[in-house]
Amino acid sequence: MTHPASVQVAPAIDMPWRSVGVWMALLLGLSQLVNAARAIIDPVGFAAYLGLPLLNPADAGFVHVYALRATFLGLFTLLLIARRDLTTLKWFALVAVLMPLGDMLLTATAGAPPATIARHAGYVIYIMVTCGLLHRFTSRSHA
Repeated sequence: MTHPASVQVAPAIDMPWRSVGVWMALLLGLSQLVNAARAIIDPVGFAAYLGLPLLNPADAGFVHVYALRATFLGLFTLLLIARRDLTTLKWFALVAVLMPLGDMLLTATAGAPPATIARHAGYVIYIMVTCGLLHRFTSRSHA
């Protein structure tokens, strides 16, 4: 299949499992799928865990939206790893950091416990480290 000159397709990286960033991204992808399952199984409990408890258990639609988002994030991460498209995975991680950053700010303004806010901050740091490690690995692989 040929691609127009304006479209660049990132080459698959050989031996991606040598990158700590890939393993970290794999854990992130799997954790998103686990969170999606938890949100579907116990939306009220998961909302409280997230730091935004539901005032009315009938308002669980927000948590189901979260579960859909988390399912997409997890599956797309696993797809990029399976395709060995670490360059796209790196950019995906960089953009995805907006979500835990937003979660951190939302929970902080909602008065969540400091430990919950810190957990969201930890995800921000973890994703940024993952992105940095993927960048280092893809830069070496393309050199």
